[in-house]
Amino acid sequence: MNFLAHSYLTFTNEQIVGQFLQDFIRNSERFSFPEKVGEGITLHRAIDTFTDAHTEIHEAKKIFSPLVRLYAGAFVDVSFDYFLANSMTERDLFEHSQKVYRVLRRFESIFPATFSRMLDGMEKDNWLYHYKDDSGIGFSFRNVLRKAKYLDENLAVFEVFLSNKEKLQSHFDAFFPDLQRHVAKVHAGFKV
Repeated sequence: MNFLAHSYLTFTNEQIVGQFLQDFIRNSERFSFPEKVGEGITLHRAIDTFTDAHTEIHEAKKIFSPLVRLYAGAFVDVSFDYFLANSMTERDLFEHSQKVYRVLRRFESIFPATFSRMLDGMEKDNWLYHYKDDSGIGFSFRNVLRKAKYLDENLAVFEVFLSNKEKLQSHFDAFFPDLQRHVAKVHAGFKV
């Protein structure tokens, strides 16, 4: 899953921080944060492991695989943030995005400098909110293509998304409730 889903699948502000922090730290650093932030790191890892093993994800990857091969999962993740965003009311999505930015700013000092630069752009352009728009997802796809070492930046990934939107939506609808149940179980295992 991508930024919106990771922030949405949390139960505390500290878990939001851990969910984002996971992508910016080395494995050896994950136990050096406060316990409640560590819960977010654990949730992030549990989400990724569960997602990677799920049948619906394997099927959704087949849509992008012919074009982007091993990067298909990244494009499924971005696509699923679009469907999550569109499952929320505009007001709930906007309020969620603003809360996430406030929480991340409050804990910004524990993130590496590279994160601050990304957060500036994320907040300025309100990435989390704009995942609901085709243009927002198109922007995210271009970012993935730009960062990918072995992919041409001009690949028609967005066009593949648009022409397979209904099929991807059905994979999301079958997958996301399973993920929510899994995350609730992981969270229930944390100390109160």
